Amino acid sequence: MRRKSREMALQSLFQSEFAPQINIRDLISTSEIMDVDQESLKYAQELVDGIREKKSEIDSRIQKASQHWKMDRMASVDRNILRLSVYEMEFSAQPIQPAVVINEAIEIAKIFGTSDSASFINGILDQIRKGH
Repeated sequence: MRRKSREMALQSLFQSEFAPQINIRDLISTSEIMDVDQESLKYAQELVDGIREKKSEIDSRIQKASQHWKMDRMASVDRNILRLSVYEMEFSAQPIQPAVVINEAIEIAKIFGTSDSASFINGILDQIRKGH
């Protein structure tokens, strides 16, 4: 269930970067036609809302951990997977263990990212986990 929620949230965040005029809530609600259960939709919306609310703090953590990569130079998919992960590890009402979050991020990166995405994301999230 959570994997599907994360994937929906990632797709919505990604799409909103290229079409900011579209309401991100509308992007997730269109997922209802994809036969997704209400619990998955609810968690996806919680992720998106939380990331939007804490975006500057999340991006700051990512930027500190990725000293050689500016946020705007990262691939959009990678950047948004990192945002999802940092939110779940550090800002969620019920934070998830870093090892679980990192594993999920790597698996999602293998699906949606490039061949380098999984190792890039793993490295950044490991630095964040260590407190850098």
